[in-house]
Amino acid sequence: MKIKPSPWSNVVAVLANLALAYVVYMVTRVAFVLENWNLLADGWSELRMGELLAGSLRFDSSAIFYTHSLWIVLMLLPLHLKKRPWWHTMCKWIYMAVNTLALTLNLSDAVYSQYSGRRTTASFFSEFSNEGNLGGILATEMLAHWYLLLLGIALVALMWWLYLKPTNPTPHSPLPTPHSSLLTKYYLPQTLALLVAIPMAVFAMRGGFTRDTRPITVSNANQYVHSPQQAAIVLNTPFSIIRTIGKQAFSDPHYMTLAEAEALFSPIHTPTAAQPLVSGRRNVVVLIMESFSREYIGYYNLPTPDSSLHTYTPFLDSLLAHSLTWCHTFANGRKSIDAMPSTLSSLPFFVEPFILTPSSLNDLSGLADCLGHEGYRTAFFHGAPNSSMGFQAFARSTGFRHYYGMTEYCTDSRFGGRDDFDGHWAIWDEEFMQFMALTLGEQLEEPFMAGFFSASSHHPFVVPQRYQGRFPEGTLPIHATIGYSDNALRRFFETASRQPWFKNTLFVITADHTNQLERPESRTALGLFEIPIAIYDPRGELPSGMLDGVAQQIDIMPTLLHALGYDKPYFAFGKDLLADGDQWAVNYSNGIYQYIDGEYLLQFDGSRTTALYHFTADPLLKTDLLAAEPDRAAHMELRLKAIVQQYMLRMLENRLTANH
Repeated sequence: MKIKPSPWSNVVAVLANLALAYVVYMVTRVAFVLENWNLLADGWSELRMGELLAGSLRFDSSAIFYTHSLWIVLMLLPLHLKKRPWWHTMCKWIYMAVNTLALTLNLSDAVYSQYSGRRTTASFFSEFSNEGNLGGILATEMLAHWYLLLLGIALVALMWWLYLKPTNPTPHSPLPTPHSSLLTKYYLPQTLALLVAIPMAVFAMRGGFTRDTRPITVSNANQYVHSPQQAAIVLNTPFSIIRTIGKQAFSDPHYMTLAEAEALFSPIHTPTAAQPLVSGRRNVVVLIMESFSREYIGYYNLPTPDSSLHTYTPFLDSLLAHSLTWCHTFANGRKSIDAMPSTLSSLPFFVEPFILTPSSLNDLSGLADCLGHEGYRTAFFHGAPNSSMGFQAFARSTGFRHYYGMTEYCTDSRFGGRDDFDGHWAIWDEEFMQFMALTLGEQLEEPFMAGFFSASSHHPFVVPQRYQGRFPEGTLPIHATIGYSDNALRRFFETASRQPWFKNTLFVITADHTNQLERPESRTALGLFEIPIAIYDPRGELPSGMLDGVAQQIDIMPTLLHALGYDKPYFAFGKDLLADGDQWAVNYSNGIYQYIDGEYLLQFDGSRTTALYHFTADPLLKTDLLAAEPDRAAHMELRLKAIVQQYMLRMLENRLTANH
């Protein structure tokens, strides 16, 4: 489409095409909401559409002006285009390239955010930089979500057709005379428009129109919604990526002095008694099961009079009946890459995945490091290519002396090598867990400490051909794969139980994060972190059963060290679950810190408390008690601030060991 020549045709074209970009962003937002409706619908009636629209336009404005800044300048440059008839064609191609990329990111994130729990940030490109299978995964997703692909194609075609292309006032005619006519009818309007556009673009990118307004960030989205997961509605993916490129994930919040923070919380543990809770030098095996949400596990979901017991993990249910676990058990992060630091080094996830930040080069400690200095042999097992997800690098940095990945598996003649690759991520869980069961003891002398990370219950949720129809399909795509991985866990314990080291081993069973969920209480800001955490002792020296209390991934390391009688100072953000003390947990979601203390949940945006819930009595988090219980909220906020400040400062100052 073209506009008739006039002194202001370029300005009209810029405004019309920017409006078209806003429409495209809003359409992709609607698609995002519909695709994620099961996670975003809870509390929808409480949202104010006016606030939601205002927030969406604020973040869309920032992204649109960031991405269109070059195009705006080129469109408004006061040039006489008689000798440049191609100029506006070039501008159209720039516009189309920018907006095609933006709508692709938004529509792709409509799918990916179901697994990441947030809008994609710049760390995504580091997280998957070593993965060689993304092309296949993308192709699979395009087929599975063909309707989003069609929507994207339709939007690109619509933009091409509706794009308003200006016609220069004098493209095929000699310069008007006198020359002042060209100045007043073309150069002056273009220059004025450009001078106005530049500050307007800056204001839009910053998110405000006063010099006191700080540039908006991802966390600002929470002021327009009522729960952290709903922040994704207001945000858009181009903004989330742009605003996190090159950003320092950690900064000193200056909540209090160092002495005040130390008095409220310290990550340095100094054991007061060396008496172990178990006899001998017990082996330790930590099993991190991909996507094993508590919702799938029957043991944690006993039937009520009006419901029946649904489980996709019959073996794990039987194991938990003889294990030690807790009423409330949480992950500290929402992605696989967050789980290793939390589970094995007692480092929670705040702001960005630790492995992807410069702080990952800090001196580290962890369960493997502590036990390694006590004479333990240490190894980590993960069936993906050895460079996948940065797991091997982190394992080495935190004290694991041996690493067993796809490379090592494929050199073991007892197994099928590359033929056992699932075609997407890793060696099938059943085969790789058998490999681990035989490798432990054969290649590691006792006592040993081993970590394991499963892979098969990862998206795209497929099971081996020989098991098709074997496991309950359930109501979600993930359910059958959970059944498959549970069966792989059963076979691992069958093989392990025949090994001489089995009775001398403490097993920890947990998950990296939650995944697809269907129960309303599982889709709340807190329910999205509910995973299993359990310790199984074949000798029965540790107690079994479900204890009252709150457990989280970062508690695993302190709890195991206590059970083993470790008597040296160590660094851990978690608490010892086998000692009397606070019942707390912490996690972070879309710019909101969540702090659990007993039966209460506090949400804090980094500057102020935004909500307080009694989550055991109010599992759907419907009743905000902040106004009713300000003293409790103030107490919880102060403790949370101490934890956050300790975390940030120690990351920045390389103080992540007991020696600092």
